[in-house]
Amino acid sequence: MSNKRPPRRSTQLIHHAYKPPAGFKSVVPGIHKASTVIFDNTVALRARQWKDKTGYTYGLHGTPSTFTLEERLATLEGGLQTLLAPSGLAALALVDMALLRAGDEVLIPDNAYGPNKDLARGELAQWGITHQFYDPLRADQLAALITPKTKLIWLEAAGSVTLEFPDLIGLLRVARQHPHVIVALDNTWGAGLAFDAFAFEQGDGQARGVDISVHALTKYPSGGADVLMGSITTRDEALHIKLKMTHMRMGLGVGGNDVEAILRGLPTLPLRYAAHDAATRQIALWWQSRPEVSQVLHPALPESPGHAHWAQTCNAAAGLVSVVFDERYSPAQVDAFIDALILFKIGYSWGGPVSLAVPYHLPSMRTGADVPQGTLVRLAIGLEDPQDLIDDLAQALVVLQAN
Repeated sequence: MSNKRPPRRSTQLIHHAYKPPAGFKSVVPGIHKASTVIFDNTVALRARQWKDKTGYTYGLHGTPSTFTLEERLATLEGGLQTLLAPSGLAALALVDMALLRAGDEVLIPDNAYGPNKDLARGELAQWGITHQFYDPLRADQLAALITPKTKLIWLEAAGSVTLEFPDLIGLLRVARQHPHVIVALDNTWGAGLAFDAFAFEQGDGQARGVDISVHALTKYPSGGADVLMGSITTRDEALHIKLKMTHMRMGLGVGGNDVEAILRGLPTLPLRYAAHDAATRQIALWWQSRPEVSQVLHPALPESPGHAHWAQTCNAAAGLVSVVFDERYSPAQVDAFIDALILFKIGYSWGGPVSLAVPYHLPSMRTGADVPQGTLVRLAIGLEDPQDLIDDLAQALVVLQAN
């Protein structure tokens, strides 16, 4: 009989002999959290591979939970590989950093997400990377801008805030004439549901798509307005590895609790997206009858810029609508309207259960000459009853008239 003393209780709490039985299954995937990953021996330590998801080496390189989420998102987006990033903006930045070098140029739609444009003006410019902004409704303008320096073209559908829907098919046709150019799409609005980013029907019997789809999982996949995360999805293995190595060198990771929240939200994503879409169309039509606004911006409305492109490409329209108030109303009056809202809260982002309202000053955001005049208010429609939201907007418009 061994006289070896058993470990003290403090050690037993860490090195406990109990192992739960295998075979447990449930609806929700198990959540694994780790920085350190344990190896059986030094041979396994040296042989373990993480790039192709055949094994685990360190928490930043993947866990069963992050691998599960990445695979489900790749299916959602129509891709083959996905990387996770701490936010949608981090995912956009990672694409730029992985693919652009000093002397290169990136082309960005003028109505793109503001921080993506700011990144080009700031850090990319400091690194010797130039940029130009183009009109996403004019494929001919994009064609005129592409040079041998152009290495990356960003697309965004629909456009940030003003919601113009780009000529995706025309823009892709132009880009595909230049094999040295990679095309990346901010696909947050579409959420992998409104259209297939990797296979747009071209009218010639072929389906061509983007090289990279970036998604702010903060929005619709989460659905709870409580998680920050982004994803980068591709169909080309070499491009994926290039992005993945920059991802590794930057030390980008996501928390297990956040992964759990996204995994919990994904099964209801199509139902929630459809509900946002239906309510927003109802509210957009109501706005068209209001004399206080000069323009209602929503891709499904025939009068909205890019509607024909949306109709050619999409089967859904998400949960955003923007309204441009008549110029007779001052910014202060529009602010008073927003402040008078009850169900609508004031805050950035979208895709959650609560409806949101934010005013924007377009001249400071756009370089084009056809910027709508008057104060714009972007509404993110949540999951409240749409008639209650319409009643809330109507009562706030009374305050607008009184100021």
